[in-house]
Amino acid sequence: MAVLALATVLLAAQAQTQTQTQTPPAPADRKPRIERAADLPRFTYRLSGPLESLVRDREKFTPFGAELRRNVDSVLAGYDIPDKATQRDLITQLAILDFLDGRHDLALLRAEQVRSLQDKPADKLMSGLRLRAAATAARSQPVGSDAWKKATGDFISRELGAMPYAVIQNQVRELKASSELLGDALVVGNLRERLQPIVDQSGSLSSDFAPGLLSARYALTVLMPLKQTSIEVFSQYLDANQIAKQDIWAARDVTLQPGEGKGPVRMVVWDSGTETRLFGKQVLRDAKGRPLLIAFDKFSRPARGELMPIPAALRSRLPSMKSRSKGLSDLQSNIDSAEATEVKHFLSGMAPEQYKSAVEELGLAGSYMHGTHVAGITLAGNPQARLLVARIEFQHTLKPDPCPTLALAQREAGAAQAYVDYMKQHRVQVVNMSWGGSVGGVETSLEECGPGGDTAARKKLAREIFDVGRDSLTRAMASAPGILFVTAAGNSGTDATFDESIPSSIVLPNLLTVGAVDLAGDEAGFTSYGPTVKAHANGYQVVSFIPGGDRLAFSGTSMAAPQVANLAGKLLAVKPSLTPTELIGLIVSTAERTTDGRRMLIHPKNALARVRN
Repeated sequence: MAVLALATVLLAAQAQTQTQTQTPPAPADRKPRIERAADLPRFTYRLSGPLESLVRDREKFTPFGAELRRNVDSVLAGYDIPDKATQRDLITQLAILDFLDGRHDLALLRAEQVRSLQDKPADKLMSGLRLRAAATAARSQPVGSDAWKKATGDFISRELGAMPYAVIQNQVRELKASSELLGDALVVGNLRERLQPIVDQSGSLSSDFAPGLLSARYALTVLMPLKQTSIEVFSQYLDANQIAKQDIWAARDVTLQPGEGKGPVRMVVWDSGTETRLFGKQVLRDAKGRPLLIAFDKFSRPARGELMPIPAALRSRLPSMKSRSKGLSDLQSNIDSAEATEVKHFLSGMAPEQYKSAVEELGLAGSYMHGTHVAGITLAGNPQARLLVARIEFQHTLKPDPCPTLALAQREAGAAQAYVDYMKQHRVQVVNMSWGGSVGGVETSLEECGPGGDTAARKKLAREIFDVGRDSLTRAMASAPGILFVTAAGNSGTDATFDESIPSSIVLPNLLTVGAVDLAGDEAGFTSYGPTVKAHANGYQVVSFIPGGDRLAFSGTSMAAPQVANLAGKLLAVKPSLTPTELIGLIVSTAERTTDGRRMLIHPKNALARVRN
């Protein structure tokens, strides 16, 4: 979604004293192997008092930082962790701790270690750029001084000047956008509104949330002082390099003409809802002329309405929410629009008390627009496509609402089967699913909802809840072998299988998982990956409709998956007899593997040429 730039900032904010830790295993030659993210050891940090005070005060933060360091060291030393993303995350925590402790040479060594663990081409170049620059400058200049800021900026400029613009331009734009959005209120607001309530309820934070305190201190003491320097350096670089990336997709695209094809293709956008009036004759309707629709609300109760409902108190705010979403999108594209100016001034300058309402409104707007945007991509260029709406309700509040329970998971299981049964009833052929979850997400939601026992109890309950959801969704899709399900890989930049993301880690013969690349086919920094990701499509600043009929550019694997669903729909229009297995085979076999072997770029023209011959 368009909030990627904001999400980058929010990651910079997530409190004190004693720690309860699990004892790491001892013999190095018998290290337990971590095959799933959920199997990583947990730690509980006993905390009290205002987290903002802990993060701002070096003396208060030091004991917490020392405990965090010991725990991270124990995990790296005591376990065999093949997942590079997990290694990078843990070593980055140590690198930041080193910098904050004044160990600048060690911070540099760790930052280079993280860079050596990167696989994506842009990340191999850009990994830890600001940390490396700040640590190098700190060797000769006092941290926080004007001389340190200048030396940091000079380092970044030299590094960028030696890198290929075509490879790094997206990352530079995102760094510029995140710098422009960064403000004290975003960091402090996250502490007050998200983490402080957990501590107030339970007197602790788990190792899922505690590293956010490190990120918050780093943001306040390093990134905030470097804000203007970062904006100037990244702006100068982008101004000097304005060559647009080559669009590989236009030459691959195929638009079916009216009357071309052998009959309608029934497609579902299983998402937050779709404004069907925008798609006219492409909408499937019942005998009374009403759009075919199945919907459940966030409590998994049957619902009505083709769009996610906007609370009455916020309906008048919808135009502003849309405008700020456009502003975030423009910032990510380095477009100097009125909306971009407004949103960066608002988010970077707002008071901490405005944080909750601002972030929740952005989340609500994103969810409200998501399904229509995805539908526009799914149906584009295919007059034979016919849309059925399957609406789910995404959460947008800081605190989970509703909180996860086994009873809710059972209702969700029933809803999943009801959705698929409705699709089978109406002879659907292709379904797009640009959403997902993970067992880790359930566990963190349980902690936020608290109090709910210790880490072991939460881990056990999260696994039970997650397994109900995963198994029921798997059964539901397996019960429709004649339907091709297409799903987004996820936007965490990690291995979907290691994270146990669903649906993207599920293996079925009628399920295809899609990763995201950009206009030129370069791997998007946010895209998840792994053994189930078999195809890649454009998911970077893709333009489509939003409710009301405006068109906006959003980014995410949410935008890549419907490109593949779109291709499947066109293939079925030309050859209706294709089975899901045959569709997947066609899409994957006609895709082009990149030289690094990491991406399989779909090629609609080649795929359609094969079925036409």
